[in-house]
Amino acid sequence: MADLLKILAVNPGSTSTKVALFEGNDPVFSENIAHDAAKLAEFEDISDQFEYRKDMILEVLRTNKIELSDADAFAANGGGLMSLLGGVYPVNDTLREHARIGANGVKHPNILAAQIIGAFSDKYGKPAFIVNPPDVDELTDLARVTGLKGIYRRSRAHPLNHKETAIRFAEARGKKYEDMNLIIAHIGGGVSVAAHEHGLIADQNDVVGGDGPMAPTRCGSVPVADVIDMCFSGKYSEKDIRDKMQKTGGFVDHLGTSDALEVAARIEAGDRYAKLVFDAMIYQIGKSIGAMAVVMCGKIDGVILTGGIAHSDYLTKKIENAVSWIAEVTVMPGESEMEALAAGAIRVMTGKETPKEYTGIPAWNGFDFAK
Repeated sequence: MADLLKILAVNPGSTSTKVALFEGNDPVFSENIAHDAAKLAEFEDISDQFEYRKDMILEVLRTNKIELSDADAFAANGGGLMSLLGGVYPVNDTLREHARIGANGVKHPNILAAQIIGAFSDKYGKPAFIVNPPDVDELTDLARVTGLKGIYRRSRAHPLNHKETAIRFAEARGKKYEDMNLIIAHIGGGVSVAAHEHGLIADQNDVVGGDGPMAPTRCGSVPVADVIDMCFSGKYSEKDIRDKMQKTGGFVDHLGTSDALEVAARIEAGDRYAKLVFDAMIYQIGKSIGAMAVVMCGKIDGVILTGGIAHSDYLTKKIENAVSWIAEVTVMPGESEMEALAAGAIRVMTGKETPKEYTGIPAWNGFDFAK
């Protein structure tokens, strides 16, 4: 039955919208629809782009003679939701409204996902699902606490790829994700290293908040006192500092590029500084993997390296040399986001996974005893 199901997956990004049609786990159509930046700038609010992006998807599908009525379900990544546990969520009215308004305060085009597939569901009477959205938060209480009262670590990383990679790893070994302890490092434009303890992301670095290893565009963890000096030096605006944390840090700040392939080529050409920076990122990823081993008291069933930069043999071999004493290291490169969306919908529709209900009640909303 799973091989016969047709799933349309939608994933809106900053300047494009990915759309793909799957028959089972096999993609039969895929397109990355580019959006003109000037056109997007005409919309005051991201949710105002809803009709524009939806119509572009429909036009692309018409051009390629794909009938939405043939789809068995629609799936998307989602965004803008209150914190929730990982899983697959049918799009209900609360979920759709929270996405529309960006209930968690994050304004990213992924808030359009639930709105678009919800509209398709309304018209064609087929179910719509949000799969492991970026709002997944399963951290333990201990993982949240910092040395400053009122500042808590938040779960902001790559749950869609993390969860799908973990599920596939477990299935390949005849096991269930919920029965394993795994350390997964997603290595791409951002780097997230997480402890997956019996099906929950018990701890991980916050890739948005300036935490964990450096990455091609992110600074990672840096000494706070030096950042304070930068903030009050008069040389930088608040935007400059935030950009260094999330967009122009890491490789960009050191080497002027976020392209890992370019950095690798520079290393091959004898660029010693490029090698130092690349090796430092690898070193920091290894340290983070070691830290996540402590979270699960060293009882680890596997270490998995995934994400776009995990295609680099240089990187994966260095990390394996550093951490293979913890557990066997498996490389599963790439992100496979669209495949993950379709797979999530199929698991629910075939009874392999129980769908969760989105209530809008945060999975975590502070410690009521920490006054």
